[in-house]
Amino acid sequence: MKKLVTSVILTLIFTMFASSVLADDHDQAKVRIVHGSPDAPAVDITVNGDTVVENASFKAVTDYLMVPAGEHEVAIFAAGTVSEGKPVLTTSLTVEAGKAYTVIASNTLENLEVAVLTDDMTVTTGKTKVRVGHFSPDAPAVDVAITGGDVLFANAPFKAVTDYAEVDPATLDLEVRVAGTEDVVLSLPGTELKADMIYTVLAVGLASGEPALDVLVLADPSTSSMPTELPKTGTGGLTGLLMNSLPVLLIAGVFFMIYKRKSLFQS
Repeated sequence: MKKLVTSVILTLIFTMFASSVLADDHDQAKVRIVHGSPDAPAVDITVNGDTVVENASFKAVTDYLMVPAGEHEVAIFAAGTVSEGKPVLTTSLTVEAGKAYTVIASNTLENLEVAVLTDDMTVTTGKTKVRVGHFSPDAPAVDVAITGGDVLFANAPFKAVTDYAEVDPATLDLEVRVAGTEDVVLSLPGTELKADMIYTVLAVGLASGEPALDVLVLADPSTSSMPTELPKTGTGGLTGLLMNSLPVLLIAGVFFMIYKRKSLFQS
């Protein structure tokens, strides 16, 4: 009976510890922000009133930010004007736990809007995955093709984002054409697509005018490729877990020793 009680106590302690360690990751989403408005000035961005991006200029891309699951208010301000409380744009963003998102401030300043992309962070081991987004406000619908060759993504209009295509790793010479024609509006030589990576290629800028049409390539490692062995150094992985759990292990040990000592005196 005493062994059963001790086992239950230890199980409860470790269950509480595991819940506290895993809760944050399970309740969070990953969100990154892209400044894709060609004529907008540098901006500050707030989420629920907290400034998360400062002085981001055109084509700036943040790292992924960890955001609690649920609905959030995102506001975009001209850089340095958050304290004035007059955002250029305010929008609502709803995110789900465990998912990743790319949020793009797009279109011209006069018509500023936000596009939200759901990011797929998995790919078949040894493969690569790529998608294309058209965010050049004055460009016509486009095809993305092998230079002088076949079309890979056809007839993408402004604000369209293609589905992901999973392909073999390669270094490709690509070009962006006016849809259905051979008219090249942008050349992309030496585009490298590595194994176990996911790419989002965004066309931004202006087809006629400044800043000129350009691409942003967002590259992310796949989360579906697992390491072949546990890490052996540093405080991450299993080592970090043990170091973080050391206080709980010590407490559990103390409880166990007190219980055993008490039982000896009672016998």
